[in-house]
Amino acid sequence: MDTEKSDEFYRKLKTQLEETSTWPSNYLYKFIVPTDGERITQIHKIFDNTGAVIESKQSKKGKYTSLSITVNLKNADAVIEKYKEVGKVKGVISL
Repeated sequence: MDTEKSDEFYRKLKTQLEETSTWPSNYLYKFIVPTDGERITQIHKIFDNTGAVIESKQSKKGKYTSLSITVNLKNADAVIEKYKEVGKVKGVISL
């Protein structure tokens, strides 16, 4: 994804979050990750010490793992910051 497109995406997301949520608020992230312990660990580390509840479920064939992460964040910027951090992990799909 080119940076310009992602900046526009994050601007729209921030507007939507500010219009639909009262902060601080719980936010649910959903990611699909190739089943690889190192990548999953990287995502766990991003949410360390945030009080996040992380649920993971492997696909039928075990090739992918879905991660559902619920965390209480103080504002829309904090939500976007976590998306950007997770976006650096190779092969992650954000839903």
